[in-house]
Amino acid sequence: MLAYAIRRILILIPTLLGVSILVFLMLHLTPGDPAELLLGERATDEALHQIREHLGLNEPLYVQYGMFLKRLMKGDLGETIWTRQKVWIEVKQRFPATMELAVTALFIACLFGVTLGIISATKQYSIFDYVSMLGALTGVSMPIFWLGLVFMLIFSVNLGWLPLSARLSIDVDLQVITNIYTLDALLTRNWVAFRDAIWHLIMPAVTLSTIPMAIIARMTRSAMLEVLRQDYIKTAKAKGLSQFKVVFKHGLRNALIPVVTTIGLQFGVTLGG
Repeated sequence: MLAYAIRRILILIPTLLGVSILVFLMLHLTPGDPAELLLGERATDEALHQIREHLGLNEPLYVQYGMFLKRLMKGDLGETIWTRQKVWIEVKQRFPATMELAVTALFIACLFGVTLGIISATKQYSIFDYVSMLGALTGVSMPIFWLGLVFMLIFSVNLGWLPLSARLSIDVDLQVITNIYTLDALLTRNWVAFRDAIWHLIMPAVTLSTIPMAIIARMTRSAMLEVLRQDYIKTAKAKGLSQFKVVFKHGLRNALIPVVTTIGLQFGVTLGG
């Protein structure tokens, strides 16, 4: 086991190195001059020269990559163009809210996606199966930004059921500990703030969960159908076990392996927005 773990870690090193080279080259192949982007089109040649010297843009490409890799190893991701703050500070400020939204969205996606997949597999070729898989296909194809705008228009602007923006109402007080508002509300037992934070999370979380929910539902259905065709499932049915035990005790347990892998991949995608 230890040898396998060491081997996997050693394989990871060239992979990360290749990713860093790819990211570096993509940044340099992007049209436009970084110096002009920072200073604007009206910047003087002297100012452009100074900023290029400061950023090391006049150095050869391999030297620039070495500088990039050295800073990356130190956790220095540079400064943002708009606020002039360190990137890690910007990430630190916004990561808790991103994590809160991603975890909530993935929870919704897993809850409904796995459930729909199981029911569709046990009722293959039924109306429910066709409708749910059509919905899953629609969910995968739906642009999230468009769906979010539709939800905002319907549930916030027209019906007024859900808040349009922000993470917490102005008139709700909360002692911030982790900057994850739902967790902070639970830690301080502020149930008013907890309900309000959940209320603000519903619409963006449901919107963000549509694509992973559809993917998880399709994967669960496919995995369950494959497992339910196995001989040991037929044997379990022949022994007189209930449909519930056959599906959940013998079927779902073995079908969850690819589903869990899919959920892990979807968490990374969801976290990235």
